[in-house]
Amino acid sequence: MGVEEDTRDTRILMDEDGLDKNFQPVLDHKKRGKEFAARADRDPNHINAHLKVDFDDVIAEPPSVRSSDKVWIFSHALFHLVRFLFYRVISVLLAVPVAFILGLFFAMLGLVHVWLATPAIRSFLLLLPSARRLWTSCMDLFLTPFFQSAAKICSRVDVQTSD
Repeated sequence: MGVEEDTRDTRILMDEDGLDKNFQPVLDHKKRGKEFAARADRDPNHINAHLKVDFDDVIAEPPSVRSSDKVWIFSHALFHLVRFLFYRVISVLLAVPVAFILGLFFAMLGLVHVWLATPAIRSFLLLLPSARRLWTSCMDLFLTPFFQSAAKICSRVDVQTSD
């Protein structure tokens, strides 16, 4: 009796037609899971493509004015180090609470949409034919006689031009 190791292999099965030949199971081994997380595209829909900013996109020295090479290399390294460390620290502090708040927000948004907005819109759309019939009756009762009288008055007007 000792510690038993789980040797089961997890695989995703697909039809041969839709199978990519370079496909490897995501949960094949624990180490592959870590490799997958490290190289996975975390922005597959390119929502934040505008944030791909590098040192050369922000700081550029024209040929006429240049700092020394050591200053340029040090500022390049410092830029990347500060950006990396600051993002990591802030994401450690804020990622989980912000994800929790956004999860609550979108859950409530979905709840309101499913249980309140959609039924209200459907009910309104069910009432529209009746409201249209009522509106048409009111127009026929009040405005149609007025415009018919105005049309008869204007139809008797005869305009002649003289040269």
